[in-house]
Amino acid sequence: MPAWVWFTVAAVAGVAGFALLATDRAQRTARNRERRRWAALRGWQFEETDHVLPTRWEAGAIAYYGTGLARDVVAGSTFTADGRRQVYVLDHETGGKVNSVLVGVRCRRALSVVIELWLSTVPFQRDKMPDLLGPVGSRYAFVTDVPAARKLITPDLIDAAEEIGGDVTVVWLENDWVLASAPPNSSPARLERLLRDVGELADVIDPFDADPSEDEPAADPEDEGGEVYRPSFGRKQT
Repeated sequence: MPAWVWFTVAAVAGVAGFALLATDRAQRTARNRERRRWAALRGWQFEETDHVLPTRWEAGAIAYYGTGLARDVVAGSTFTADGRRQVYVLDHETGGKVNSVLVGVRCRRALSVVIELWLSTVPFQRDKMPDLLGPVGSRYAFVTDVPAARKLITPDLIDAAEEIGGDVTVVWLENDWVLASAPPNSSPARLERLLRDVGELADVIDPFDADPSEDEPAADPEDEGGEVYRPSFGRKQT
């Protein structure tokens, strides 16, 4: 084959690669501006990158994709039916690619069991999966403690999880957080609805009129009570 053919193929491949890179960069810039404006409207804090925040969790989408890093992070607090709760919204990036948008709502107390609720259409298998509990509405539950999980998976919890939507691959309960993994292109309007739905799930497992039990410690009191939560980005919080 003549050398000019190889040169043409290489040139076309290079142009295509550059175009894909430019498109990806443009999309990221647009998402960054959109997320930043959304945070400003809500009076929340925004940070472009946080390498430590994803290490706060180990289950659900974090276990599936890997720890990675957080991009375009929004942190603040929002009202649920049971009161104000701390929230995070972030792009979860691994291997240089944003695989999902993570939404987290914090409870007052930590749970003694991890519960992962996966859509049945998702190839959720990984090397170390929690125990399969069975169907929970349209999702499958994987848990670290079957007896403890059975006590938490009530009809109210199932109803709340069903409201979250079929575009959310996994919802999981870990320590004092309820988290959900949404598609990378989720708009602020979709994330607003998801925060509301995840907040309702947090209200189910952590009603404010209940006293923390001895085996489920309360969340750090330093994170409660403020009008807007102001995290220290880049520092792992406990």
